[in-house]
Amino acid sequence: MEQGKSTNVVWHHATVTRERREAMNGHKSVILWFTGLSGSGKSTLAHAVEEQLHKHGCRTFVFDGDNVRHGLCADLGFSADDRVENIRRVGEMAKLFLEAGVMALTAFISPFRSDRARVRSLVPHGEFLEIYCRCSLEICELRDVKGLYKRARAGEIKDFTGISSPYEEPEKPELVVGTGTRPLEECVDQVIGLLQERGIIGAFPASDQWAHDNSTSR
Repeated sequence: MEQGKSTNVVWHHATVTRERREAMNGHKSVILWFTGLSGSGKSTLAHAVEEQLHKHGCRTFVFDGDNVRHGLCADLGFSADDRVENIRRVGEMAKLFLEAGVMALTAFISPFRSDRARVRSLVPHGEFLEIYCRCSLEICELRDVKGLYKRARAGEIKDFTGISSPYEEPEKPELVVGTGTRPLEECVDQVIGLLQERGIIGAFPASDQWAHDNSTSR
């Protein structure tokens, strides 16, 4: 028996089921996994999508990479093992939100296909939607408000994705959004369209479609 592992634990089945929660919410729950380089627009897009969903009464929550490391994963660094554990914890948490009937949106670089595949394997087919925020390294560096790329190129940050550590592009994502070249509202529409096509949410009233002067635009 490995030290530190939980023993004598049993899964308790709730009387309030996921199906009942989804029925009350008026939509299905799902994991939207936004992945891409640092600066590719993952968090911006995830929060803009959540804003639209919230306006239409959907129950949502965004797991942001930086925010998670302030609490749930505050004890982890950026070694290979810690990165794997970071994504594992987020995946397990997103799975719980799925059971709660909530739409879980995650914004993590999650550079390795194996880590993303591991999270996908936690839930039934069709309930993990991988959304690749495609943005060139050059544009990501131009958006580098934190100065991370500059520090990585100077050798101050080791194993930085895109510079000294690889980013493995998704091979078969459910959706590719051109966050490096397309307007934010167009990217949001793509994600909302995917959710509607999959039957996760219903159609929005025509009068309530995205306003192009929305204050969240880049």
